[in-house]
Amino acid sequence: MRTLKSVETMTTAHITFRRLVQDSRDYGSNDEYMVSRAFFDLKIDDLAFQDLSVDIKQTAGSNFETSLLEISKPNGYSGPFNSQAFRKVVEKYYRSLVGLSGSGIHTSGGASTIRMRNKIYDQEEHAEFMVRKKGSAW
Repeated sequence: MRTLKSVETMTTAHITFRRLVQDSRDYGSNDEYMVSRAFFDLKIDDLAFQDLSVDIKQTAGSNFETSLLEISKPNGYSGPFNSQAFRKVVEKYYRSLVGLSGSGIHTSGGASTIRMRNKIYDQEEHAEFMVRKKGSAW
């Protein structure tokens, strides 16, 4: 006799970053921390989630290339998730826009302590990562 058992399968999450607002007091920046917010859309299987955001927190004056970034959970989303993979794509997007390798504001030499408050990057970037999806199998 066959029985129904619960299994976890993997599926691909497609993320489209739309915009980054860097170092905004509206999102919690202060003299100690720079808080930026990335805005994105997320698609998992046939489900589409639009206008989501994630907060990115960095110590003020720290190096854009190497400093630890604190990445929040996505605001407005509570479905299947892989926080480690999500963190990697958010960090890659953020660092692609700011710092030494950044295409938005390129800093080099002693310029790592510059603060560009409320800098808006309208830069679209696509990424994918795997998430666990609960399902059923015979």
